[in-house]
Amino acid sequence: MKLEPVIGLEIHVQLKTKTKMFCSCPNRGELDPPNTNICPTCVGHPGTLPNINQQAVEFGLKIGKALNCQLAGPSKFDRKNYFYPDLPKGYQISQFDLPVAEHGELVCRVNEGRDDEREFKVGITRAHMEEDAAKLHHSGTGEGKVSLVDYNRGGTPLVEIVSEPDLRTPAEAKAFLQELRLMMRYLGVSNADMEKGNLRCDANISMRQIPDDPPNEDWTTKLNSKTEIKNLNSFRSVERALEYEIKRQTKLWLDGKQPTVETTRGWDDARGVTVQQRTKEGSSDYRYFPEPDLPPMDLADMHETVTVGELPEARRQRFMEEYGLSRADAKTMCDQEALADFAERVFSELSEWSSSVASSDDKVAELTPERKSKLVSGWLLTKLAGVMAEHKMDIRTIKITPENFAELLTMIHANKVTGPNALVILDEMAQTGADPSIIMDEKNLGQMGNLDELRTVAKEAIANNPKAVEDWKSGKEASVQFLVGQVMKVTRGKAPPEEARTILEEELKNL
Repeated sequence: MKLEPVIGLEIHVQLKTKTKMFCSCPNRGELDPPNTNICPTCVGHPGTLPNINQQAVEFGLKIGKALNCQLAGPSKFDRKNYFYPDLPKGYQISQFDLPVAEHGELVCRVNEGRDDEREFKVGITRAHMEEDAAKLHHSGTGEGKVSLVDYNRGGTPLVEIVSEPDLRTPAEAKAFLQELRLMMRYLGVSNADMEKGNLRCDANISMRQIPDDPPNEDWTTKLNSKTEIKNLNSFRSVERALEYEIKRQTKLWLDGKQPTVETTRGWDDARGVTVQQRTKEGSSDYRYFPEPDLPPMDLADMHETVTVGELPEARRQRFMEEYGLSRADAKTMCDQEALADFAERVFSELSEWSSSVASSDDKVAELTPERKSKLVSGWLLTKLAGVMAEHKMDIRTIKITPENFAELLTMIHANKVTGPNALVILDEMAQTGADPSIIMDEKNLGQMGNLDELRTVAKEAIANNPKAVEDWKSGKEASVQFLVGQVMKVTRGKAPPEEARTILEEELKNL
């Protein structure tokens, strides 16, 4: 029996508006002490009336436009009725048949950088708006177990994005969710931190049999009873939960116990298993009806006023075309919007710095696009990333300006400083924000330009390391690199490594 998973995701995106969805309480999430950021409206006191947050609606339309959806003209809010401790009114104001956006798609990639890298498309069923529920806090065990409710989060604006069942592997689900999170950050509508609950995901999964001889009808449209997995608060959890559920459901199929009832299961991350919670509700169970306290909306006039800037994939493509970056480097840069902004400014500043130096110094060659791409990607994604990791810094708060970073790269290109000493300068720049040229002069880190002096140091290295010389004579070419290291040590990193190696090899051959 050949089976394939059929996966769809429901993603709740917490919007970072100034106020809550239907009242004027500040939208501060869990920053305030429990139950202090609430009002009669968001906790559902009798006689209170909700008001629609215009900024939240604009954000909902912006998300729909970014996902290539059809944006709503007529739209309305509905009451979704269910009873749970975290829902103070006994119902949730949501959207049912007239969401702000529907029928879209998002193109993603999976296994990037590997031989099996491929592109896939995920349909977007709908994006609808609603208010968030409160948050339950559980503590204690056994008879001493208690559950407390913090209503601060209640009423926070949400957009729920529902995908088509187009995903076939846990890796695809993870890649889709990661791309969606990055898009939300680029749009500026949400911080989208899963760890903080800004972005939450439920996964729906079923299995279906792949026929040995495809029948006349389209078997790929067949959908079986699905299981909804709750409590997925990280990308890894989404992947692990789906992997577990595929194994569990596959065993049921092989044992002749194909699921026939839709169920909801929770994800137990500690044990790595899903746990049965209840049978899954259908839309009729929620008894939807139009929200009587809110008027219908006509959003047609807002379509043109809602703008979407450059999205992650478009920026990656532009970085590859404009700056000559590999897809891997473009992805690494663009996966952090602040890092991509920094890189753009570095490329711009580097063009000016290198042109200025090349026009005033005949010994400095023009900086080719290939060399520029290699310099920026290597020093930004490897060297600077290492410095930031060592000092626990962030590209948004680091003291290095794009102009100073570009100046350092120009100094490296013009052979004013060696790679090892440039790294020393970079470390100092990160901690002090000083200009690289000033650091180089103050610490005497400029590259050695006197080749006669370099040859003298090379001869001394050979004389002081007879074993390395004997190793070279016996055919061990790697011993030359040891001698280069000795030259670099004596010159405090100021010797150009390639020229030092060339001179050492010349002197060794003359022995």
